[in-house]
Amino acid sequence: MQTQSSTLSPQLRPTQQIYTHYTPHDFLVWKTLFDRQMQILEPNVSAAYLDAIKVVNFTNDKIPNFNELQERLAPLTGWSLQVVPEISPTPEFFTFLSKKKFTATCWLRTMEQLDYLEEPDMFHDVFGHAPLLSNQAYVDFFKGMSELALKHMDNPEKIELLGRLYWFTIEFGMIRENGKLKIYGAGIISSMGETKHCLSEATTHLPFDVEVLMSTPYRTDILQDKYFVIDSFEQLYNSLPEIEAFLNR
Repeated sequence: MQTQSSTLSPQLRPTQQIYTHYTPHDFLVWKTLFDRQMQILEPNVSAAYLDAIKVVNFTNDKIPNFNELQERLAPLTGWSLQVVPEISPTPEFFTFLSKKKFTATCWLRTMEQLDYLEEPDMFHDVFGHAPLLSNQAYVDFFKGMSELALKHMDNPEKIELLGRLYWFTIEFGMIRENGKLKIYGAGIISSMGETKHCLSEATTHLPFDVEVLMSTPYRTDILQDKYFVIDSFEQLYNSLPEIEAFLNR
């Protein structure tokens, strides 16, 4: 019988979600991660995410079914998930995004890996990213970013700049709602340590500024020390012309 486990090599991991292959252990992992993360997210995450997780009907007792998720997203934004065994190469990733498909794994970490995993599993990809695929302004920005990336795919320096944009918004972005800092980036949403850290006094919160953000390098192997704060997802979408101008200068 096939499995959908993190213990499999990427070459053997599934390229489609076979829901009946999830084990009781997988459901326990999902429930454990979901419950402990929602407990700390509730007062700290964006209201848009809390609304979105209800829209996509994510619960602690049910691993998300990608087909059901697509049915919910289709009439809202037309987005869906594209199953991949591991992190997609940059050209493939942005090509799928341009087609309104977010690449996601469908395997889960084990109980022994709850707090540390070297690569993203479906808890990060799906719990962290998928709910906001129901938010139109968010996905408009996402798609616009992908179209810029495809224009500049043969220029590594510009792709690196867009990588910074992706990192500081989609993965580790924060938003100000009613005067309070809230989380919307999937890299924070799916990480207990990052959620607690991002609002601490040990970090710096910078206003969203295209030039500053795209001139700021980042590290993937540490908790972040700086976060860029937007006022709305519409602000992100409306920044696309400025981003393109920055790339073209």
